[in-house]
Amino acid sequence: MLDRRLNAFRPDLADIALQSKVEAGRFVTPEAAMVIQPVVALRPKPDQSVGIDTELLLGEEVRVFERSNGWAWVQAVDDGYVGYLPEEALGPLARPTHVVTVPRTFVYSGADLRFPTRMPLSMGSRLTILDEAETRGTRYLLLADGGALIARHLRPVSEPPAPDYVSVAALFLETPYLWGGKSGFGVDCSGLVQLAMCLAGHPAPRDSDMQANGLGKSIERQDLQRGDLVFWKGHVAIMEDETTMIHANGNTMSVARETLEAAIDRIGWLYGTPTGYRRPVAES
Repeated sequence: MLDRRLNAFRPDLADIALQSKVEAGRFVTPEAAMVIQPVVALRPKPDQSVGIDTELLLGEEVRVFERSNGWAWVQAVDDGYVGYLPEEALGPLARPTHVVTVPRTFVYSGADLRFPTRMPLSMGSRLTILDEAETRGTRYLLLADGGALIARHLRPVSEPPAPDYVSVAALFLETPYLWGGKSGFGVDCSGLVQLAMCLAGHPAPRDSDMQANGLGKSIERQDLQRGDLVFWKGHVAIMEDETTMIHANGNTMSVARETLEAAIDRIGWLYGTPTGYRRPVAES
């Protein structure tokens, strides 16, 4: 099976690897599709009882290689992850115009915050907006089916994002920890890094080992500054400044702020000392 962590930085290699692992007579061109549910789990097997590897958000594009028994085997275009998700979570590809930029928001049944909600959405969800409206001074953006979202909770995809991913990560403080989570409803350590960086315009791999090996450059501990990453075996944190970090962790079971020294002392007995430090984005 194709390595489910082939990343988006080299999609050409992902395609080559896939073809090398499938008999030529069985290889088919993947179908383009899009996630149409707020959050969907990506699993290593087509079985709801199996733990999740990661999550995909509304509007994410996937390549569909196989559909069988209500499941689809897909590859996420953004980061190259592959796995199984329910076939009902997929729909035809559409061109998104906006992305959600707050940790959580709602789709209302119309342009009024007093109307019933249809579904919650996470930061990073992508939507196609067709119109807008205003009710009692609040501006709404409208979907094709009449659903409405608070305009200030979205950003046009054509506009450049704010580059400070540390501020984005801080918006998730107190968000529950969820193994494999990558949304405003639950997130793990590397999911927080990926989501925050991507929303700030810096694509990042999904897993902490890939982030440790492929993001930016290695630095020394004494050089740590805002935005740098600290890695342990199986864990990653974002430095908020030279001494304080933000991370989704199993100790508080949430996204929390903690000093690096306190984290090293607390984590050391189980996972040892940090395995490395990286500056994921070049200084301007």
